[in-house]
Amino acid sequence: MLPRDPAMPRLPRRLDPVECRVLGALLEKEQATPEYYPLTLNALLAACNQKSNRDPVLELGEAQIEAALRRLFEDVLVWREEGARTLRWSHNLDRRWSLTPPGKAVMTLLLLRGPQTPGELRGRSDRLHPFETPAAVEAALADLAAGEEPLVVELERAPGQKENRWAHRVGAPAAGSPAGKVTARAGATERVERGESALESLARRVDALEAEVADLRRRLDG
Repeated sequence: MLPRDPAMPRLPRRLDPVECRVLGALLEKEQATPEYYPLTLNALLAACNQKSNRDPVLELGEAQIEAALRRLFEDVLVWREEGARTLRWSHNLDRRWSLTPPGKAVMTLLLLRGPQTPGELRGRSDRLHPFETPAAVEAALADLAAGEEPLVVELERAPGQKENRWAHRVGAPAAGSPAGKVTARAGATERVERGESALESLARRVDALEAEVADLRRRLDG
């Protein structure tokens, strides 16, 4: 896990459903099929529109994926891998979100399949990260929910389920995704989302890019 730059926020803004699907697909393919990662635009489009292991199933167009990638690149959440015949894309979430292997698997599933119980996360994570026990999933969720910028939040238990569900809190769910109310859990309070002007958004993104470039220069000089 790469150390996170404290000057750069985990969550620069609230992501939209297409951006969440793009990040989830990049995370999944990095873990499940690393030989094909980073992804070309066509491979990423296929991964986003995949019929299996997706909830909801989406039918996104190439223009939507390209627009989402541009926005995520401005926020330094994805990288362009140039130099080959085809442009490829990778995520920058290990650094921005301080992801451990268990946490990365959990975030991948929540981004791609919406709110899930710890049991569901454990049963669906084999290709990403094997969790030995249910407690290991709980530990990963607790780590993601900690700090001033939690990445996940616990929801109320759905009818017929024995466990509470968990959801990511990096953006809005896609249409058709299951939803639920947030539980009153100590240390996992939801912050009020604040709007920002276009100028404020641009200034924030420039600051984030400058900080990332400065960090890369320090690493190269060292």
